[in-house]
Amino acid sequence: MASAIRIRKIEERIRDELAELFLYDLEDPRLIGVMATDVKVDRELEYASIYVSAIEGSERSAEVLEALKSASGYIRRALAQSVELRSFPRLRFYWDPTPENAARLEVLFHELEKERLARNEDPVSADDSDVNVEK
Repeated sequence: MASAIRIRKIEERIRDELAELFLYDLEDPRLIGVMATDVKVDRELEYASIYVSAIEGSERSAEVLEALKSASGYIRRALAQSVELRSFPRLRFYWDPTPENAARLEVLFHELEKERLARNEDPVSADDSDVNVEK
């Protein structure tokens, strides 16, 4: 079994190599705009769970995951050549909704800020005004 530090380094290296593969090597049009958001390798180095997302969002998730499944042999072989391990883990791909959720939260925060400014509220909340400050 590999140490936690070694696993973390392997995950980072796989994620970096995947970024280059997605940008330069994979020619499948279904994989345009796809990015690896996270990589998790199990302690036995048997499986690498790769979380991906696309610019367009989850409406492409099925198409992207199918393309990755069909290209997994090529991707694994390319990764094995650049990430030196005795035995390279098998790849499993999952859709990561985190970028979409973050964008949705950002929009909500922006709308709340616009509403607060429209009401000319003081940026200090009402709860903070009850605090006694000793001088």
